[in-house]
Amino acid sequence: MLYHLFDWLTNHWKSNGFPGSGLFQFITFRVMLAVIFSLVITTVFGKKLIAFLQKKQLGESVRDLGLAGEQQKKGTPTMGGIIIILAIIIPTLLLANLHKTYIRLMLLCTVWLALIGFIDDYLKIRAKRIAQQKGIAYKKSDSDGLAGRFKIFGQVMLGIIVGVTLYFSPSVTVKREIVNEQTAIKPGERQLNIDTVMIDGTPHRFATVKTPITTIPFVKNHEFNYAKLLPQSLEAFTYIIYIIIVIFIVTAVSNGANITDGLDGLATGVSAIIGICLGIFAYVSGNIKFAEYLNIMYIPNLAELSIFIAAFVGACIGFLWYNAYPAQVFMGDTGSLALGGIIAALAIIVRKELLIPFFCFVFLVENLSVMIQVTYFKYTKRKYGEGRRVFLMSPLHHHYQKLGYHESKIAVRFWIVTILSVVVAIVTLKLR
Repeated sequence: MLYHLFDWLTNHWKSNGFPGSGLFQFITFRVMLAVIFSLVITTVFGKKLIAFLQKKQLGESVRDLGLAGEQQKKGTPTMGGIIIILAIIIPTLLLANLHKTYIRLMLLCTVWLALIGFIDDYLKIRAKRIAQQKGIAYKKSDSDGLAGRFKIFGQVMLGIIVGVTLYFSPSVTVKREIVNEQTAIKPGERQLNIDTVMIDGTPHRFATVKTPITTIPFVKNHEFNYAKLLPQSLEAFTYIIYIIIVIFIVTAVSNGANITDGLDGLATGVSAIIGICLGIFAYVSGNIKFAEYLNIMYIPNLAELSIFIAAFVGACIGFLWYNAYPAQVFMGDTGSLALGGIIAALAIIVRKELLIPFFCFVFLVENLSVMIQVTYFKYTKRKYGEGRRVFLMSPLHHHYQKLGYHESKIAVRFWIVTILSVVVAIVTLKLR
């Protein structure tokens, strides 16, 4: 909104423009403002939100899992993810160009998954209140919140929206330099136009291409077209495969973030680090000079996305002020589902979804630990009549708690692992 206001003032304020309005034309200035605004919203207004949640008795219920310090968390306000969502949305609305497809899509993803998480958190709190009104000792259960099938349905619907938008929107393109006419356009791609861009004083011709491609890590020919997954006669139906893949990624990463949110500051810190990684990807892919130097695909219109990513990182870091051990507030599903969905959508937009196992390594192993535990337990129960476990407890962070590690140490070490995995993901830009 501020961006559009200053843009209007610049165009209508005599001949020299409105004083100072030129600053809003610089992406770097608005990125810095987005970080500052998100930090202010989370740190300053976060305290007021915590007080409000405490007043409304929106506290966390804790199941007795035999973990150290779990009873101390009882009554800690939940649904704190609201402040993360506001710290992402408000700076984006104020500072970004809202006409851009990527910005609108990311705002939709944020609100959509936050709403699903909010409903889930609210239903859990309502179940607790009903038990208290009846004078029954409340025991937290997974069935108290939104049914799993409704969560999955919401995630699938969002995946469809993201997939359809990215596949069919005319503003979602890549630019490929024309070295010769044969290499500019590849099978299964549609050329929209050709333009000339000056790079360091030298003219370069680029073809704007509409194509469902992504980046393959560690491969010299590092582009993969989803059309190759189908026979040539069925390439017209590539959008179906693409949308299915997008649905899977959105659902998996969103649930991975949700599962990871089990220790103070764990999911928030991991998400902030991943956000920085995605910010780097967006910057180099959206900058024609860096894209040419690194020999990666150049994706137009990514510049505005950096403002959203800056707000995302700032919101996560600011929320850590209250969410770090010992947590004064939990984000709840309101925050965790949204964080995972945002990360998934950003990875798909910058066409680095095949790198998700690297920079989302913690989310991946947390998800796998639950799947392995459940599968092995059911298998051994059928075979031996008694279920056996691979881990002392799943998700993986609870396994380390059972081993006696303090939760703050687990969280910090998971952050370090995420930093290492992010470095590996960034290295793939050049190492192939």
